[in-house]
Amino acid sequence: MSTQTTLAAGAANTAGAAAGADALTEAAVVRKTAWRIMPLIMICYLFAFFDRINISFAKFQLQGDLGLSDTAYGLGASLFVVGYVLFEVPSNMMLYKVGARRWIARIMISWGIATAAMVFVQSEWQFYGLRFLIGAMEAGFAPGVLYYLTLWFPTSFRGRVTSMLFLASAFAGLFGAPFSGLILSNLEGAMGMRGWHWLFLLGGVPCVALGLVVLNQLKDRIEDAKWLSPAEQATLRNSITQAAPHGAGHSLWAAIKTPGFLTLGLVYFLIQIASYGLNFWTPHLIRSAGTQNSTVIGLLTAVPYVCGAISMVLIGRLSDASGQRHKYVAGLLILAALGFFSAGIFDKHTGLLVLALAVLGAGVVASIPAFWALPPKLVTGAGAAGGIALINTLGQLGGIVSPVMVGRIKDVTGSTTPALYVIGGLALLCALIVLRGLPQRLRQKE
Repeated sequence: MSTQTTLAAGAANTAGAAAGADALTEAAVVRKTAWRIMPLIMICYLFAFFDRINISFAKFQLQGDLGLSDTAYGLGASLFVVGYVLFEVPSNMMLYKVGARRWIARIMISWGIATAAMVFVQSEWQFYGLRFLIGAMEAGFAPGVLYYLTLWFPTSFRGRVTSMLFLASAFAGLFGAPFSGLILSNLEGAMGMRGWHWLFLLGGVPCVALGLVVLNQLKDRIEDAKWLSPAEQATLRNSITQAAPHGAGHSLWAAIKTPGFLTLGLVYFLIQIASYGLNFWTPHLIRSAGTQNSTVIGLLTAVPYVCGAISMVLIGRLSDASGQRHKYVAGLLILAALGFFSAGIFDKHTGLLVLALAVLGAGVVASIPAFWALPPKLVTGAGAAGGIALINTLGQLGGIVSPVMVGRIKDVTGSTTPALYVIGGLALLCALIVLRGLPQRLRQKE
């Protein structure tokens, strides 16, 4: 009997050691893959996010030159999202057919050219038309990259990997804000161009070069990754396949019919209302509180993105460890709501306003990568390619609503404070939906 117990214990220890070795091997392969893929993707995403927020830094010069009201500016900002929304799902379905490498490269080259073309805008209608075109050219980039990551990383690592991706958006705010301030202050009049012209030119041209790098460096399949050994390829492929959900991956329609899918679209819609509220109006809030220097505004605008980056990394690790991703999404939305309410209360006190924006950034910026760990639990394959794009499309409608809503409220009331309270209330509603409205499949621990 004692011998049997000893043998059993030995077998258990051997099995545990083997499992530990397998886990270590998987972690090593994922780490190697991340170092190979993520730096380039993060740089691309940094420029994609900067392409969205640079309009907020150009706002004051652009409005003055074109004679735009706040409502007209909000409409122009929103038309970017209209173009993005209309072409996003078709773009991602095309990505699934031709391969991520070619299609992501096409997206970057075309949106880079369209962004640089902003230097030629001289009227309100030209502004509207080109903002729509930029959105149409960029359509599919973010969901395309998110889908691409599902092909290369197992579920148990998605929180950290997605956080790495969206860390680039925080860097876009962290470095883009001071960079924009310096451009507006120091390149004004250079070569006969306005500062906001330089802002769009220096945001667009590098994207064309990056598109060419993507075309040459990214791979569409694990089997094409010559930097992984056959054994490493098999380990990575098996880890991804074993964790994939079943029964929701054959088509976009199958994904739409999956319980909880459209609820995720609603959640992301509300998150994006908050996100665009932060991205488009933070420089305006800081200026309205009493700061006039463009460089200082740029530096202060970076604060919420710094806090968002820290929160993003921390939450990515915690959500991977706990497996209860929905609770972290809800907690971050509650934090964002507190930030919006505080920003409204302290809108005339620069120090307290920046502190409120820091809290807001920690919640809003980190809630986006935390959210994107949820859809892959429902869909795979073509369903994931089109489904992730559709969720993102539904979310981006918030990018249409938010700028116009805030601009209209400001034109009517003379203040952005009421809009901040509205967005804060919507963030709380979103947190409640995440906690109570998602199906059990999305609320259960991984």
